[in-house]
Amino acid sequence: MERTILHLDLDTFFVSVERKLDSRLNNRPVLVGGVGDRGVVAACSYETRPYGVHSGMPMKMARNLCPEAIVIRGEASHYSKESKVVTEIIKERVPLFEKASIDEFYADLSGMDKFFSCYGIASELRQRIKRESGLPISFGLSTSKLVSKVATGEAKPDNEMRIDAGTEKMFLAPMLIKKIPMVGEKTSQILYTMGIKYVKTIQDMPMEMMGNVLGKNGIALWNRANGMDDSPIVPFHERKSISNERTFGKDTGDVKRMREMVRAMAENLAYQLRNGDKLTSCISVKIRYSDFNTFSKQLKIPYTSADHVLIPKIEWLLDQLYNRRMMVRLVGVNFSDLVSGNYQINMFDDSEEKLNLYMAMDYIRNRYGMNKKGDQILSWGTTLGIPNIASMGNPFNGEPPVIPAHRNA
Repeated sequence: MERTILHLDLDTFFVSVERKLDSRLNNRPVLVGGVGDRGVVAACSYETRPYGVHSGMPMKMARNLCPEAIVIRGEASHYSKESKVVTEIIKERVPLFEKASIDEFYADLSGMDKFFSCYGIASELRQRIKRESGLPISFGLSTSKLVSKVATGEAKPDNEMRIDAGTEKMFLAPMLIKKIPMVGEKTSQILYTMGIKYVKTIQDMPMEMMGNVLGKNGIALWNRANGMDDSPIVPFHERKSISNERTFGKDTGDVKRMREMVRAMAENLAYQLRNGDKLTSCISVKIRYSDFNTFSKQLKIPYTSADHVLIPKIEWLLDQLYNRRMMVRLVGVNFSDLVSGNYQINMFDDSEEKLNLYMAMDYIRNRYGMNKKGDQILSWGTTLGIPNIASMGNPFNGEPPVIPAHRNA
């Protein structure tokens, strides 16, 4: 049976989500990413492209190229929520799909055209995603993941393209070699020096010649250039870990600052766990020193999503890990081995005031989100003095708010 592979990609996803939240950003140049000197552009609107801006570029350079661009730090929870909406729509309509990233999906439609064309199914799915999520999305449809992905890139923005079986090679031939997925800057430069600029040139070359130049990668590239790709769809599974990391604007040796940073990240991740009805049993801390050497340390713990359990252990891991007395460039926190579940009461340590306080704080976070720096609008005190905070009284007059049963992380 001939394969039919669909590739879906949400257009400038982070920018589209920000525009959904604030319509004043429509039709204006927008940059989403790190706002510091070391920040990187995570997404940029099409209005910034004529200035030479692209994702992955240093934010400082992007701002110089397009000074009128609106720069937004972004909020990961918003993007995760919108991605989950789209994922659920695809899951309901397609029996086998792969979530390649937060905004990119593959689906196997092979054999689904018995009563209705696969192209019709894909078009209906795209319209439903647009209608229910309010986000623009494009797709490519062909016999392979590779050709479908390239087709999606050609279809953008907010459009669709089908490449019929037998026309893959013809479709790829006039394209620049960098359009082929997995052809990076280094490979492009090697091929350019050989006078190879377009895919057709590779198609006309003997496969052995590409192998002599680039080894196994050259043979793989020759196959891709000829539209030959049998890579399978990797079935989607629920997320098994969440993480956060921060690069300091300037390398630091301030241990107090590092502790505050990992505390804030641990608190944010714990909130995401509770909001997604998840628990973690493995936590880790990562440090990248100024010489770019990176180290991490992890700890297995009983399943939990509680700040007062996770934060002290994260701080302990940092203390154990930071021992080189060298300036630090980056710190990160990771929670893994995630399972579905709610926080279980510890009859020896937890009090009604503490549990009510968790519910009240999460309610406020759900309602007001993060501040402009991307930090939680509400956080624990530096000593995590839960009893002291609880003594301030429940802001809901003794009755914790009703948190909806279905919440998105």
